This record gives sequence, structure tokens and C-alpha cells, in this order.
Amino acid sequence: MKSPRTPRAAVLRVALIASARFPVREPFAGGLEAHTWTLARELTDRGHHVELFAAPGSDPALGLNELPVHPCVLSDVARTDASMPAADWMAEHHAYLRLMLDMAKDGEQRFDIVHNNSLHHLPVAMASALKLPMVTTLHTPPTPWLESAVQSQDHCPVSFTAVSAHTAAAWRATAPGARVVRNGVDTRRWPVGPGGPYLVWSGRMVPEKGAHLASAAAREAGLPLRLAGPVGDRRYFAEQLAPLLGDGIEYVGHLGRNALSHLVGGAATALVTPCWDEPYGLVVAEALSCGTPVCGFDRGALGEILTPDCGRLASADAGGLADLIHETVRLDRRAARERAEHFCSMGTMADGYTALYEELAL
Repeated sequence: MKSPRTPRAAVLRVALIASARFPVREPFAGGLEAHTWTLARELTDRGHHVELFAAPGSDPALGLNELPVHPCVLSDVARTDASMPAADWMAEHHAYLRLMLDMAKDGEQRFDIVHNNSLHHLPVAMASALKLPMVTTLHTPPTPWLESAVQSQDHCPVSFTAVSAHTAAAWRATAPGARVVRNGVDTRRWPVGPGGPYLVWSGRMVPEKGAHLASAAAREAGLPLRLAGPVGDRRYFAEQLAPLLGDGIEYVGHLGRNALSHLVGGAATALVTPCWDEPYGLVVAEALSCGTPVCGFDRGALGEILTPDCGRLASADAGGLADLIHETVRLDRRAARERAEHFCSMGTMADGYTALYEELAL
């Protein structure tokens, strides 16, 4: 028997589905994990009941249900089949399949809404089997698996949100009604810093994030640079980034939030160098919250976040970025912080999601 819906203005029961690839815990593997952690904390602080379905090793304080991300038992014949995908792909597929079958069985008795933050196609493909509404946030450009999942049903029952207007436009052909709810940061946990003599770059050390271009631009501008983040591609780090280190260019490691906010707040400017169309750019919001202006490439959603008061945008090359660094350093740190508070705060993000939850679930 289906449980009664929660009355308006009462507590909501939220099933929050995360990516299964990395644990949702500090230090975060990337912006998706940081976003999911922040949203889970804020919803809980607002009095909602949140259960987070995430990779093993995620923060247990978030009402954690670990996704069963482990190899399924396959026969020798299945494992030698020519169509056998990679073991990691199969483990992730198996985990989401079990989750969605479980949700289809009795999810409506435990939750009012499902919020899917994963990048996997199965939650969307199986949404019609649920007896409760689902919100799916689009964090990336369109992918073939997810587009196929949306189109596999005559009427996809999922309500979509996008992390930027840029991302919503990219998905318009497949998810034309996607509502823009931009990612937010907890401005209390990213306090204003004093600034300082160095530049900062933070993010995953992978080619598409462009740390090597930030290093080249900093050297051309004659300013020191501190790089922070997990090494996601060891070959890229060894071959393209490590040779640039030294003479003021320093890699300081994968830092937790406290250490990272101190580093970003102590910088004169944050460099943001996407070599792809960035769907959002959480590092921009983090820097602005610390009062640190941003000098970045005009790719993807960066132009939605930055204004002339708090940042500068260059064409996607190191020389163009270097030309704007000294101009960016002189921007008012108070304007950067105000932009974070009014445009990309955790509260603004949570307001957008809870308003949608109430529309769908109450």
C-alpha cells in the first residue's frame, strides 16, 4: 500500500543518488562529489530526511547507503564472451540495477522524491518503474547512453535540471524542459581570505582541466602558481605537467576543504583553464566565495558565473590568459565574495531544488 504524501511545509524524505565512481567524502575527487556532499548536508540541515546512495567509503554522516559496487559473479562462459565489457563498467551497472529494482519494489513507502545525481543511464531508463517522482540533474554535456535512456520511453517521467544555462542548452533536444539550478558552495566553509602574492589553480589533474596551460600562463605573467588537486591521469601529470614544475610553479597535493580554502583565499587570482566546454565550474564559485577573483578561459558556463567586477575571460590559450592576469589581480575581492553570495551560494541552490521537490512530491 502506498504511504500518504508528506503534507506541505513538512519534512521531505529524499533519496539522493550519487555517482558510483568515487566516494562522496573529503578530499573530493571532483566537483560532482563536492556538489552531492554539499546538497546532502544542506537538505539535512533544513530538516529533511536524506539517504545518500553512493560509492563505498563515502561520508557516513550523510545518511549513507553504500551502492553495491563490486564484481557480479559471472560464469566462465560469460566472462570470455567477446561482448564482455570492462569489469568496472559491469560493477557500476550491477550496482545501479540493484538499486533501481529495490526502489521499484517499495521506494514510495520510504521516500517522497528521488534526486539522481549520478551520470549513469539506468536510473533514468528505469524511472517509469518507480511509484514516486524523480529529479535528474544534468552535470555533463549529452552522452549517448543517457540520451538513449531518455528516448527509450514514449514519455520520460523524469524532471530534469541542469547545472547551467549552457548545459541546459546542450541538452535541449533531448531534455527541453530542464530547469537551471546552478551548483552552489557553502560560503561559510569557503570564507574570505586576505589574498597574497601567488596564483592558484585547483581541480583534477587531467588534460581537459588544463593545469599545464595555467602553469604556462603564470610563468609568462611572471607570478608564482600553486596547483592543488588529485592526479586523475598519471601519464598526463608526468609528461605534460611535471616538466613545468619549479621556478615558482608548485604542486601542493590533493588537499582537504579546510586547507584548500586557505590556499585559495590566500591567492591573488585563481586560474581556471578548461580545455572543454565546462558544464559549470565549481572551482569558480569556490574562488569567488574566498574573495579571490578568477581569470579563466571563456569555455562553457564560466561566462554565466563571472562578471567584469570579479573576473576576466580569455580565449583558450596560455598567452591570452597571461595577458589578463595582472588586470584580474587588481579586482575588488569584496565584489568576488558578493557574487558568490548572491549567485552561486549553497542556499540559492537548495532553494531551487526544494521548490522543485515540493512541486513534484506534495
